[in-house]
Amino acid sequence: MNAAAETELVEELLAGKHRALARVISKVEDREPGYRDIVSALHEHTGTADVIGVTGSPGAGKSTLVDKLAAHYRERGETVGVIAVDPSSPYTGGAVLGDRIRMASNVGDMDVFFRSMSARGTLGGLSTATADAVKALDAFGKDRIIIETVGAGQNEVDIVRTADTVCVLVQPGSGDDVQMLKAGILEIGDLFVVNKADMDGATRTVADLEEMLHMERDPTAKLNTGGFDAPEHPDSGDGADADGSASIWEPKVLETVAKSGEGVEELIDTLDAHSAWLDETGRREAKAKQRYAAEIRQLLRADAAELVEGELARRGGVEEMAERVHERETDPYTVADDVLGPIEECVEQERE
Repeated sequence: MNAAAETELVEELLAGKHRALARVISKVEDREPGYRDIVSALHEHTGTADVIGVTGSPGAGKSTLVDKLAAHYRERGETVGVIAVDPSSPYTGGAVLGDRIRMASNVGDMDVFFRSMSARGTLGGLSTATADAVKALDAFGKDRIIIETVGAGQNEVDIVRTADTVCVLVQPGSGDDVQMLKAGILEIGDLFVVNKADMDGATRTVADLEEMLHMERDPTAKLNTGGFDAPEHPDSGDGADADGSASIWEPKVLETVAKSGEGVEELIDTLDAHSAWLDETGRREAKAKQRYAAEIRQLLRADAAELVEGELARRGGVEEMAERVHERETDPYTVADDVLGPIEECVEQERE
């Protein structure tokens, strides 16, 4: 795709054409030539959408709950984008479950854009392509963007870099879920939802969650900011900022029955409350800056690795280098210095 075609595609997306949005997301997912220029052009038009991450173990009812959330937002007149990150196919790298119909309540509604994407083996089920897809939906003008991740345990913490609010779903009476939370998911959640709350064990699961959250914050009065530092202005000491707004978000534990819609309105209210808190305390801006810093580092690492792979290939490949090291003709440190030498020289020349 040439520059003129890329510019036209961006303009069509910004004009609200769903076909252009779908094409852009396909390009960023497949990493087609020119996708970086497209995402770069969209960046200045982002920053208005509220991004919600929904995570939890498989079988917790994430898809059904996301469907209900989207329907409620539409009833309020808001537009919605949904990205469902599915397990990668070992053969094609694509989403195993494909663009399956999961948004039963929203079929035919053009203001609910659903896309199933492949995790591509990325930790936490979120690839760089998913973050770029969020940008496309944001630039398109979606009010709410919901990311539903594949349940992958501790690695799900990557969602924090993409979502403003993280909602963790837990099944009643599941010891595995409790262990998952202890393994590292606990600190990333802004709210926890015991879904399928009409099942046996729901009350116990709620109590377990509340106890774990209390233990998490009680010993040190730990600030829960979803893994991000607090703004520079100090707290007043009583959990409130100088303007009286609460500086500490206390994670909530809610109960829902997504299939019937029970508890979904309360969940929506809590999501709204967290969104307002992010704005009132400056946490949304702080999260965005942290997210951009992480993205820059990730892109630099990926691009640098590509340069190194190219230089290795030019020198015969890593296998040949390993053979030479094995034969004691050289050593790993010398190989690393030789491979990086030309790259370092280019950097030094650019500095001059």
